[in-house]
Amino acid sequence: MIVLKKTILPILLATIWISISEFVRNEFLLKSYWTEHCNSLGLIFPSEPLNGSVWGLWSLLFAIAIYIISGKFSLWPTTFLSWFVGFVLMWVVTWNMGVLPLGILYFAIPLSFLEAFLATLIIKKLSNIKTQ
Repeated sequence: MIVLKKTILPILLATIWISISEFVRNEFLLKSYWTEHCNSLGLIFPSEPLNGSVWGLWSLLFAIAIYIISGKFSLWPTTFLSWFVGFVLMWVVTWNMGVLPLGILYFAIPLSFLEAFLATLIIKKLSNIKTQ
């Protein structure tokens, strides 16, 4: 029961938060940036259910990474490190591949940081992990 309450529940709730945040940001707030950029590349913005389920998996993996990192660092270092690993590295890769619409970064940077912060806060508060 302790494992469920202190590990699985925080990861699950952080996953739900990350998934909602990603969906709202990319389907409602930034979809026009993505679709215009994809169209300019001769691509179609991927928003099929399979694509959504891969983002769900990404959200779970990101929440697990935050959980692991949170065992070593306090709230702010965990937030910064998680945000860097989850987003900055992804943006570098997508920019290198030529598929990152740079205009989204004005919105994506603060919103993704908020996403990482709240996911970290959820995990820290619910897991009661003591920082080493």
